[in-house]
Amino acid sequence: MDNLLKALQFALEKYPQSVELAAVSELLMDSARQNDRRPAFIKLAVPDEIVKALRGKRAGQDLVLLVRIPSEVGDRADSRIVLPGEVK
Repeated sequence: MDNLLKALQFALEKYPQSVELAAVSELLMDSARQNDRRPAFIKLAVPDEIVKALRGKRAGQDLVLLVRIPSEVGDRADSRIVLPGEVK
């Protein structure tokens, strides 16, 4: 997990123009909650290039992540008020 976070931070910091973002809600085609017979799932409609990259060889493969930002953190993104713990 730490390596994934480090890769994401590096990409956003050094190569923001190369990072692609899409809200899962905009890609969602189908979903189901967990029950006794199967786990919960979501079905997404993504470009074919992403599917090819996921099914391709492992070396040099693009990293595709599902990132969740809690609503309270997203709400803070536009705030100009600095709270304790947000200052480095």
